[in-house]
Amino acid sequence: MRRLPPFNALRAFDAAARHLNFRLAAEELGVTQGAVAQQIRGLEAELGISLFERHPRGLALTEAGRGYQPNIRRAFDIIQEATSLLRPGRRHVTISVTPTFASKWLIPRLADFTDAYPDIDVRIVATDRISDFQADGVDVAVRLGRPPFGPDVTADLLLPHVIVAVGSPLLIEKFGHPEVVANFEHYPLLHDAHNLWPRFLENIPSLKPTPNQKAIRFNQTALAVEAAIAGQGLTLAGSLYVEDDIASGRLLQLFGTSLAADSGFFLVSQANAQSHAAISSFTSWLRGVASRDPEPASPPTSANGSAKN
Repeated sequence: MRRLPPFNALRAFDAAARHLNFRLAAEELGVTQGAVAQQIRGLEAELGISLFERHPRGLALTEAGRGYQPNIRRAFDIIQEATSLLRPGRRHVTISVTPTFASKWLIPRLADFTDAYPDIDVRIVATDRISDFQADGVDVAVRLGRPPFGPDVTADLLLPHVIVAVGSPLLIEKFGHPEVVANFEHYPLLHDAHNLWPRFLENIPSLKPTPNQKAIRFNQTALAVEAAIAGQGLTLAGSLYVEDDIASGRLLQLFGTSLAADSGFFLVSQANAQSHAAISSFTSWLRGVASRDPEPASPPTSANGSAKN
């Protein structure tokens, strides 16, 4: 008879080894920090060896812990794959995306997929947090950044990230074109969490914000875009977030320049994800839609840095 450590203790070790933090491991598992610490102590006592070094500011794996982690992780992957194979009729796919990507790009296009695949249940998890495929039950993620995105995942470039300035036609009619220096100071500047206006205006030396120029700040790009549509000011956003609004006339692209970030939108999945028909169908559709997306209207100027949403 095989003698195995308790399953919950192994789960606690797997989470703590990835986060190197008992609190974050507890949040992932939905238990208390004390429960995670107790599970780890019990596992170490059963194995007769220390798996973590406890430091005032966090954890570190011991040599034994570093050797144990990849095997335990692989064991959980095998269990998940074996369980998935018991459900050959799997007809759902769970996608993790940021709130802005969900509202401004994915959801307006999603009806095409549901019409083509009415038997596949699509589940969207909109969060700025980097999802864990195992713990969160996520099949596919779209993330803005640069690879690598973690061990045992594949990342394929889906769309470039190009930043443009936009404003409401009604606001521009009120204040005049913002490219004119005398007009620009009348425009409130709408900022998201990435604060790209200073970098963007470096490419337009004639325009500089004045000390009295109004600024409104949002923690989500989607909120800044909605404020721009409502005529509350000018904002910067990824071109793919505003392409539909520009096409419909709700927004105008301004200044004839753009910033090309050194990051992009990547399709991230586990290495074995494409073996599931529903996931394969969704990722193939997503790549096809992305390949048909129009290029930015103006030549981009390079910019360093990346954004989350």
